[in-house]
Amino acid sequence: MDREKRGLRSSILALALVFFAAPTLAQDDQFKAQADPYAQVEKITVELLNVIGNHAEQYPANELEYFAALGGLLEANVDFKFIARSVMGPYAKKASSEQRARFAQKFREGLIETYGRGLIGYSDQEIILLPHDALTPSQRRVTVRQEIRGDDGIYPLAYSMARKKTGEWMVINMTINGISLGKTFRSQFVQSAQRAGGDIDAVIAGWSSEST
Repeated sequence: MDREKRGLRSSILALALVFFAAPTLAQDDQFKAQADPYAQVEKITVELLNVIGNHAEQYPANELEYFAALGGLLEANVDFKFIARSVMGPYAKKASSEQRARFAQKFREGLIETYGRGLIGYSDQEIILLPHDALTPSQRRVTVRQEIRGDDGIYPLAYSMARKKTGEWMVINMTINGISLGKTFRSQFVQSAQRAGGDIDAVIAGWSSEST
């Protein structure tokens, strides 16, 4: 379990590293991100650099403001509702719409806080985008594969993105070194629900991304 917890923390921080270390995007080319998940990563990077630059010096005194700014950025690029419903696993159908919405909010807040602290403590690592096939006009899912290269080794990274009906690409899951963030969180939720005798409210109340 400790190994799994370390792996999940690495997954969350790796997501931060990918968005933070990707090459920057020229202002005139930002429109391309609406139709290209690879360009989407670059667009996120430009905006993240602004968020970090505006908050790093005063951190952690301005932590709440920083999390709010980061949350606003990620909300437009990460499908938290989809991920949260997937994390709930078989309990998603048993839960009420109010419970699903409440868990999605709790999940979002916890992940943003963990992600945000990882960004503030960022140390330089090299991120390599692996070769990929061209997107087809009808393609709605894509897996972006990269490698994180640092002093402690090379870690394969793959994050799943889905295109919504409106055309935007959204992050729906990621896997690093063979560990799926979505599956690991789902295992945590199901185990917590079982210990709580199926009490979904209790699981939501006690949920924390930091405790994984």
